Amino acid sequence: MIARALLLTAALALTGCVTAPRQDLKAFHAAAPKSILVVPLVNKSLDVDAPNYMLSTLSVPLAERGYYVFPVNTAKVVLEQEGFYEGEQIHQQPPEALAKLFGSDAVLYVTINRWDAQYAIFTTTVTVDFDYRMVAKDGTEIWKANQRMQYSPQQQSGGHPLATLIAAAVTAAIARAAPNYMPLAQQANTQVMVMGPNALPAGPYRTAKP
Repeated sequence: MIARALLLTAALALTGCVTAPRQDLKAFHAAAPKSILVVPLVNKSLDVDAPNYMLSTLSVPLAERGYYVFPVNTAKVVLEQEGFYEGEQIHQQPPEALAKLFGSDAVLYVTINRWDAQYAIFTTTVTVDFDYRMVAKDGTEIWKANQRMQYSPQQQSGGHPLATLIAAAVTAAIARAAPNYMPLAQQANTQVMVMGPNALPAGPYRTAKP
């Protein structure tokens, strides 16, 4: 019952990294990509499932910005048929060759720097950190970004001090046992690609450009 009450009253505390200075997007506009290939990710975290989870979140914000995105699972299978199974191996391939294989205008590379939960008895902090890099079909880098997000369940103030401590410990244990990374990953993508100062320019298939 305590856990249920905590889940109903807990609030999300999201923290983004310090925003980088606005980057020059002349190369992006010159390349004018219409289609984007998202390749499997490089994973520097200890969670072996992180790349597949993160890969599944990338198509939506790109499509929302107005770009055609090659189906990520289909692209993954095609690359495996070509002998490329690991993200590190794929990221080392010439982007021109990858773009030509699919007929894409650009290739998006993502590296997972962090995908973890730190437990400290009364709180659990879930952290994700990603590097994004987009390269045109001629090999020119046209866009890059980094985003770090954190989540910690916050307790409501007031009540008996001992009950508050117990509630905090229970909430932290729940977050540690089953940390939810997906909302953080989706928020990071949205912040970087759609909302931030270095968001992707609106693509050709966006119905309502800002």
